[in-house]
Amino acid sequence: MQEIRRVWRTDKAGAISNLQLREEPLQPLAEEHIRIQVKSVGLNFADIFALTGLYSATPEGSFIPGLEFSGIVSKIGDNAHTDFQVGDRVYGCTRFGGYTSVVDVLPQHCRKIPEGWSFAEGAAFPAQSLTAYYALNTLGALKPGQVVLIQSAAGGVGLQAMRMAAQMGAIPIGTVGSERKRAFLAAQGFGQVIVRGEDFPQQLKDQLNGRPLHLVLDGIGGKIQKQSFAALAPTGRLIVFGAAEFTPGDKPNWLKAAWLYLKRPRYDVMDMISSNKSVLAFNLIWLWQEQALFDELLDGCANLRLPVPFVGHQFPFDETHAAIALLRGGGTVGKVVLNIE
Repeated sequence: MQEIRRVWRTDKAGAISNLQLREEPLQPLAEEHIRIQVKSVGLNFADIFALTGLYSATPEGSFIPGLEFSGIVSKIGDNAHTDFQVGDRVYGCTRFGGYTSVVDVLPQHCRKIPEGWSFAEGAAFPAQSLTAYYALNTLGALKPGQVVLIQSAAGGVGLQAMRMAAQMGAIPIGTVGSERKRAFLAAQGFGQVIVRGEDFPQQLKDQLNGRPLHLVLDGIGGKIQKQSFAALAPTGRLIVFGAAEFTPGDKPNWLKAAWLYLKRPRYDVMDMISSNKSVLAFNLIWLWQEQALFDELLDGCANLRLPVPFVGHQFPFDETHAAIALLRGGGTVGKVVLNIE
């Protein structure tokens, strides 16, 4: 009898409601791949943007969303160059295809789950860690003693960036949208947190208290991003990895999206030369094309010896739509994870 796997698949991008749970036959394992019996799946805003067709890297036609997972190695291809063995607990990344009970991937896109971590914690680690580390270390060139402003600091990427910045000897200042999230970060050991208000520039100025702002990590966009860039000291860098203000409902509101697009922050390179500030932006999905860099970043994340990832919300695999709705609503802290029995 042919083996099957359970997947959440959409026939085409355009609406989250198109996502359906299906059973599909397992294809033969490619000789250079390993097969993972998936136990947990990490959710990301990229999943939402892909499902609604707002993500530039969205596959054409039918696809399975999902960028990260954890599970157990169940089979190894005949030509897979790996030290993994059947039964190993691993986490990993995939360029889409993560919302599934079984996934076949190249072994170099996986790492062993550290001792004591759950599968949910393993699935919460790779995508948010790669994003934060690439932004802080590779693009941001963050140095000990420098001040870094991290937007949405209670979310998956934001919390990991706060932890990484502190581990690197820098001084992280977080921003959040509610007092509840500020209290959460305080419990995580972070005292410099701004609950964004109407007068954010003054809030930021007060928090800096004369210190130069060297780096900003922004995944929000809009007015907050422009105000943060304005606060940067000479040689400061703005690193943009998302635009949460564009987060859609079930389907994109194209009129609203067009208005936000017209109002988006714009930066003049001649002005940046004069002020000696920089803007850098990236999309994590393209790192899959740079295997040497991918390996370096994944190893760099692991070598920081960060605390166990904080999983704030867990859902059964069958309740994927509820998990996506929670993430889309913006009220989450830490990571949202799906668990497969």
